[in-house]
This record gives sequence, structure tokens and C-alpha cells, in this order.
Amino acid sequence: MRPPTTLFALALALTIPAAAGDWPQFRGINGSGVASGTEPLPTEFSFESKVLWQAELGDGIGSPVIAGGRVFNTALVGEKTFVVTCHEAATGKELWKREMPAGGLPRITPPNSHASSTAATDGERVYAYFSTLGILAFDAATGSDVWKHEVPKPAYLMDWGPGASPVVHDGRVYFAQDDDLNSFLLCLDAKTGSPLWKTPRPEMLAGYSLPVICEANGRKDLVVAGSGKLIGYDPATGKELWSSQSLLRTIMTSPVVKDDLVYIAVQSYGDSTRTLKYALLEWLDTNQDGKLAREEMPAEFLERFDASDKNHDKLIDETEIDTAFQHENNQAAGGNTIQAVRGGGNGDVTKTHVVWNIDNKSPSNLSSPLVYNNRLHVVKSGGVSSCFDATDGSTVWERTRLKNFGDYYASPIAGDGKVYIAGRNGFVVVLDDKPEMTVLAKNDMGGEILATPAIADGRIFIRTRDKVFCVSNEAK
Repeated sequence: MRPPTTLFALALALTIPAAAGDWPQFRGINGSGVASGTEPLPTEFSFESKVLWQAELGDGIGSPVIAGGRVFNTALVGEKTFVVTCHEAATGKELWKREMPAGGLPRITPPNSHASSTAATDGERVYAYFSTLGILAFDAATGSDVWKHEVPKPAYLMDWGPGASPVVHDGRVYFAQDDDLNSFLLCLDAKTGSPLWKTPRPEMLAGYSLPVICEANGRKDLVVAGSGKLIGYDPATGKELWSSQSLLRTIMTSPVVKDDLVYIAVQSYGDSTRTLKYALLEWLDTNQDGKLAREEMPAEFLERFDASDKNHDKLIDETEIDTAFQHENNQAAGGNTIQAVRGGGNGDVTKTHVVWNIDNKSPSNLSSPLVYNNRLHVVKSGGVSSCFDATDGSTVWERTRLKNFGDYYASPIAGDGKVYIAGRNGFVVVLDDKPEMTVLAKNDMGGEILATPAIADGRIFIRTRDKVFCVSNEAK
């Protein structure tokens, strides 16, 4: 690992803890997507208007994170080098940059990036994940190495590629890696990187949901969404405390928490009759004979294949495929759901803690929900926005066009009475926070956006595929 390209003066080496107005992880504090500051935010802007500064980063779809006046980003440069950069939030001055050999990169499906993970920071250290390197901790002020923890490389039957991100809370780094081979939830000491616990998640299929903290009944739960289940764990031990068996097969989105309620919006392709086998046969059955042959399988799945091939004919047929890669006790289906689940339970809470659950309301399979001023917002491909009352799930507006057609990977964020929704086509739509959909502006950032923007200190940080823009009313 190379040394930082730039070191600060001694005064800058004093670390600044993360403040209330910071944006320390994916979608800010506890993944809420809501800015905690009260500074006015720009409504109309573009790649050449209201830009306080911009910087070239390299390829990536991870989001910016901000703490102590510093902005951290990850990227892949030239298919060979992973990069973590730190800029001064107010000026864009590059404070440090770390470059690390990427190694042999795995198969990946566009538009994913090998630099897809969003870093996390507590103001003292910044924590970054790359699938070929593991979880790395750097000094937030200087960029110097603090620790490194290797984790198993994820394996995906359909080559989706890595996308998990670390989060940090109360001196611990949490990392959930749900793949198609060995899913787990990991807890590390934030200061030293020492593993505190690791909990297997054997019933999970590939997914990208981030852990969130829910405080209920005087207890803090670490909550993770996964195939078929929303599960609450003890943050100190990793012990499963409760589960709501109300989710769907594939979970790309992350929950958000408001008070003691956990909100999740999921679209999983297919329906209750379209089991996983159809997707596997479509993706892996190269000769289209309706069976999976051993030579059609990725090498990392051969051991699982052999265990599932009960008659040892080197084929997985219709009698074997349903449980070959999906756990026999968790045959979750596809569909759509938006739901609120109360935290703080024990055991199976499916019948007792699901406060409301609505379906067929077209949530996204990629963009996570936003709860802002007691309204839950979702957006999906095609530029379709829906909004629901967060208390009871009743419809505020449904399936209304944002007038920005295209795909949506970024999740909505909010602050200063406005909701910001970034489309893959590079336009950011700004909604007024009202009980009817009111578009205030449609802003062109000049490049593809898959990363969720960030907000801190009255500034919006927008990551395009290869740049970061800081837009602010401060800009002249």
C-alpha cells in the first residue's frame, strides 16, 4: 500500500469528530437520506451553475461522505488502481489521496462499478471497502493507514458484482455482505479493526441492503433486510433478536428508520409463481436444455453444485434446482412491497410488528425509500414518483411522472423543505415538500448519476460517474 501523496500540517492532523450536520455514510446519519442541518440549499443549479467546486475522481458509483469539513470518495482508475480521496468541503482542495493496486477484479455486470461501495467515517477515520482488498481504515486527517481487515470475496450467480458498504456506529464498524454463496454480518472495532463478532446469514441470496440502527423499547437493534426477512440483531453480540418474514426474494434497497419504525420498499422481479430457477436457467443455461450442467457453472459455485446434484449426474434438473441455491427454509418470492415494521420485538414478529404493508404500488428494485416530514417517497425507473403517509401507508400521490424519464439508481434525499431525486441521465429533480407533487426544478449535472448525492453544511455533493460536484448557494 503506497503512502499518502499529500500530508497535512501538524495542526490539520488533529482529528475532528463527526458533527450533527455531517453525512457520515451512505444516505447520511443512519442511512436516513435526510440532512440534519438547517442551512438553505440550492434549488436551481447545473454542472456550470451554482458549482462551488468540482473534482475528477475516476470511475465509481459510491456516494460522497462528509465529516469535519472533509469529503471522502472512492474510485477505480484505469482498471488497475483503487483510490480514496479527501477534499476540503468548502474549497475542493485535495487534502490527500490514497492509491492501491486493485488486483484481479471479478466479473461484473454493467452499470455496476468495482468502486461501488460508499465509504463511512466517524470523523477520526474513514472506512472503505473494495471486494479484492477488504475493509480498509485510514486516518481522516492524513490518509495514513490505520488497519486492514480482509473479508471473503463475494460471489454472485448472475455476476452482479460487489456493492456492500460499511457503516460505523458507537465505535464499531458493521458490514453486511449478502451474496449467493456465504452471506454474513460482520462487526469490527472501529479503532483497531479487530473482529468482535461475525454472524452467518445462510438463508440470504445476493443483496445490497445496509444495516441501520433502530431504537425501540429502550433497546438498540441492528436491523438488516435480506431475502424474505427483515432481521434485528444485538449490535454488541450479533445475536438474532427478531425477524419479520414479510420481505421478498431479492433485496437491493436499504431500510430507513423513523422513531421506532423501520420502513422498507422492495421490488423483486417476478411474482410468487416465478421461482429463482427461471432466472438461473435464463442466465446460466447456455444450451437452453432446461437444466444446469456442471460446466455451465461459475467455478466458485461448483462445491454448492455438487452438493445439490443428488443423483450425481452432473446436472441440476427441475427436481433439484429450487433448493440448489435458495435455502430450503426461505423460498421467498418476487413481487412489490412497501411496509413499516416496528422494532424492539423478540422472535418471529411477522404477525405482531408489521404496522402496515401495501403492495402493487411500484417501488423501485434499486432506489431506497425516503421518509421526510411523515411522508414516505419512492421513485422508480421511468421517472415515476409515489408518496405515502408514513403513519398508516395511505396514498398521498401515486405513480406520478417527474418529467425526467429514465432509470433511477440513486435514492431520494431531503433537506431545507425539498426532496432531491437524481436520475441516471444526469438530471436532478427538486420537489417541494408538500402533500401534492410540485416540481421546483430539473437540473442537468452533465454526466451519468448512479450514486446517491450527499448534503452537509448547506452544500449538495453530487457524484457523477467520474466526478464530484459541490453545489451551493455560496457559489458566485
